[in-house]
Amino acid sequence: MADYAIISLGGKQYRVREGEKLLVDRVKTDEGKTFHPDLLFVGGEGKADFKPKVQVTAKVVGHVLGDKIRIGKYKAKKGYRRHTGFRSRLSQIEIQSIGAKSAAKPKSEPAKKPAAAKKPAASTRKKAE
Repeated sequence: MADYAIISLGGKQYRVREGEKLLVDRVKTDEGKTFHPDLLFVGGEGKADFKPKVQVTAKVVGHVLGDKIRIGKYKAKKGYRRHTGFRSRLSQIEIQSIGAKSAAKPKSEPAKKPAAAKKPAASTRKKAE
C-alpha cells in the first residue's frame, strides 16, 4: 500500500520502508518482540497522508552498544588532563509492515466521581466573650 512512512522514535524522525533495518536509540522493548512506533506520515504512489489510519509494525532485532567516543579535557601549562569515554546504547529494529489497519481504540467514558459533601466554611470572626 505505502512505499514509505515517517515514524518518531526517541525524539527523532526516521523515513522507513518495509524490511528496512535501523539503528535507533535504545527502546524499552525486549529483543524479538514487536512494537508500534508513532506514525507521523505515510507516502508513496503519488499520495501523501498526514493523518494515517494505519500503523507501522517494528521488531527489535537486538540491543547493542555504539562506538566509543573518547572525551578529553586539557588546560595548557597546568598539568590538567582528564579522559573519559561514552558508548551510546542502541537498538537495532526491523520494519516488518507498513499499512496494517490500526485497531480502533474503544471510547471509554470518564468515571464520574460522587459530589463531595460540602462542609460549612470555617468562620474567621472572633467569638464574642
